[in-house]
Amino acid sequence: MLTRRRTLALAAAGTLAPLAAPAIAQPRYPNKPITLIVSYAAGGGTDAVARIFAARLEQVLDGRVIVENRPGAAANLGTEAVAAAAPDGYTLLIGNQGPMVVNPHLFRRLKADPATTLDPIALIADAGLLVVVGPRLPVTSMTELVAEAKKRQLVYGSAGNASASHLAVLLLGQVAGFEARHVPYRGAGPALNDLVGGHIDFMVTTIPSVVGLVEGKKLTALAVTTEQRFGSLPDIPTAIEAGVKGYTASAWYGLLGPKGLPAAIRDRLEQATAETLRDPNVLNRLKDDGAIASQKGARAFAAFMAEERTRWGEIVRAANITLE
Repeated sequence: MLTRRRTLALAAAGTLAPLAAPAIAQPRYPNKPITLIVSYAAGGGTDAVARIFAARLEQVLDGRVIVENRPGAAANLGTEAVAAAAPDGYTLLIGNQGPMVVNPHLFRRLKADPATTLDPIALIADAGLLVVVGPRLPVTSMTELVAEAKKRQLVYGSAGNASASHLAVLLLGQVAGFEARHVPYRGAGPALNDLVGGHIDFMVTTIPSVVGLVEGKKLTALAVTTEQRFGSLPDIPTAIEAGVKGYTASAWYGLLGPKGLPAAIRDRLEQATAETLRDPNVLNRLKDDGAIASQKGARAFAAFMAEERTRWGEIVRAANITLE
């Protein structure tokens, strides 16, 4: 016969038993498709890099990665979409210097400031740019382009306000001493269509977006904007070699997520990005498009973005431009 004390002890043990059950395992990541947002239209440099990256990343993560283009509002729409998403690792952004570090200097009221609403994960690649002219402007060298730009106001297109293609021309104008009229598009693809069609005079754009048009002789390449020539375009001089002293520019592409990403997911994505960028096929495809893979993880990428924000802020203030 059980004593009262023994009965109460057994009852208490039964009541507490569920608390000692093994912890429930966390679901694997990813267990559903990841959306990778690009803030520009399909066909541009950011889109090209994103698709090269996503194709290998989904193999590394063993989960689907869907590239989604969200152009508009000087690339702010893509930033806003990711900033508003749940910080669960299933909505990510391919960002470049325009919306990430320049727009905060151009727009007085941003709905989503990348510095406070996004978590940097990794820098993916740096890419040089190409100065190209269309049939509307029959020049064959940088010196001729600059001379023509000083005689009359030329018209240039870009992938959008504050895009790399916009900023590179602002910098070129500051270095070479001219001003040109800017026509922003919703991505490099539409701008290049108008350049080929003779509606604008020139562009400074990413190699992935334009190399096919140059090889097809629909556009004329005048110079690359890096300090050294591209291996895939050995006959095209640098802008410095072509007579524009002190002019270099590049575009960069990074992976970011909503603010508050769990450390485990951020670390997984950082590691997966590093593995993706070690793949020889990815490296070759980036190289063919004029881009070089980066080795910056989350912490280094965050520091790099802070430095870039300061650098481009000075350029924007010197150009005295604001957008609303």
